Amino acid sequence: MINNIWFYMIVVSIIFGLFTGNVNEITDGVIQSSVQAVELCITFVGVWALWLGLMEIVKQSGLINTISRIMYPIIKKLFPEVPKDHPALGAISLNFSANILGLGNAATPFGLKVMKELQSINRDKGVASDAMCMFLVINTSSIQLIPTTVIALRASMGSVEPAAIVLSSIITTCISTFVGVGATIIIRRKEEAKGRRKSYG
Repeated sequence: MINNIWFYMIVVSIIFGLFTGNVNEITDGVIQSSVQAVELCITFVGVWALWLGLMEIVKQSGLINTISRIMYPIIKKLFPEVPKDHPALGAISLNFSANILGLGNAATPFGLKVMKELQSINRDKGVASDAMCMFLVINTSSIQLIPTTVIALRASMGSVEPAAIVLSSIITTCISTFVGVGATIIIRRKEEAKGRRKSYG
C-alpha cells in the first residue's frame, strides 16, 4: 500500500513538472535528494552502531531478563485468556522488555514468537484473538525508556542534544500505551457483554 502511494506521488510529480516546464528542477531535486540520502545513511550507520553496541551490552548483562520477571505479573493480568506458564507469556515479557530498552531488532523475533504462540491457542484461526489485539496495541505504542532510533536519527542530522527527547518520549509513549490498553479493555468488555446477551437470548 505504501509503495503504491509513493509510486503515484512520484508519477504525479513528474507529470506536473513536465506540464509546468520544471523538468530541470525535477532533475536537480532527484540528484540532490540522492546525495543527501547517501550522506544521511552513512552518518546514521555510525550512530546506530554505537547505540546498538550499548544496547547489546544491556542485553548480554541480563537486564532484559530481570525486567521480564518484574513485568510478568502485569502481563498475566493483561492476557488473562493465556494459560499459566504458556510459552507466549515469556515471549511477551521479552518483547516488551526489548521495546522498553529501545532494542527494536531484538524485539522483532520475540514479537513473531508471541503471535505464533497466541495463534496456537486461538479458537478462530481466521480472526485475531483478544490476546493478539492487546499485544499488537502494546507493541505498537511501546513504552520506551531509551528511544534509540530517534536519538540516532537526531544525532545523524547534527542535533546538539540528540538525547534531549528521552523524557518527552517516555511521557508520550506511556500515555499512548495507557490509552491503547484502556481502549482495548473497554472494547473487549463490550464484546463480552454482547456475547452474554446473545447467549441469554
